[in-house]
Amino acid sequence: MSDNVGLSTPRGSGTSGYVQRNLAHLKPRDRAAPYNTKDLDHLKHRQRQPDKEILEHDRKREVEVKVFELRDQLEDEGVDEDEIDKRCDALRKELQAKMNKGGRDTAPRKPLKAHQVHELADAKIKESERLRNALKISRDYEEGSHWKRQEERLRKAAERESSAQKEKE
Repeated sequence: MSDNVGLSTPRGSGTSGYVQRNLAHLKPRDRAAPYNTKDLDHLKHRQRQPDKEILEHDRKREVEVKVFELRDQLEDEGVDEDEIDKRCDALRKELQAKMNKGGRDTAPRKPLKAHQVHELADAKIKESERLRNALKISRDYEEGSHWKRQEERLRKAAERESSAQKEKE
């Protein structure tokens, strides 16, 4: 034992007596406000924008997976290597043309997994856009703007009332 840290003796404790600091200990933080209460714009919900490059990469990867599956199937059938290359190139061009045209497979999409954050963000934006169009909500709508207008009207009414009282006096 040194500096009054740890056990006086490790005998009978079932340990070696080696002392480590507690890395899980959280130091108390100062009691300041965690955010500026005057500027609440940063607290508004902002939808996460998907990375277009990652989405494009995933689409290209889907094409290459289908091409590889065709190549594997043709190799199992024993087709000539030149014929395999021709068919794979034709399939790749066809799938890329579909992808560039914007057409997706007619098969229903599989549900997205939690690790597909960019696909989830893209799907969420499209869903929000459909909902906004269905409810005829304008693009520049700001959440809570109704309450701001109502507060503005009440403030103006109070000002008019106070100015009317001053004129009477």
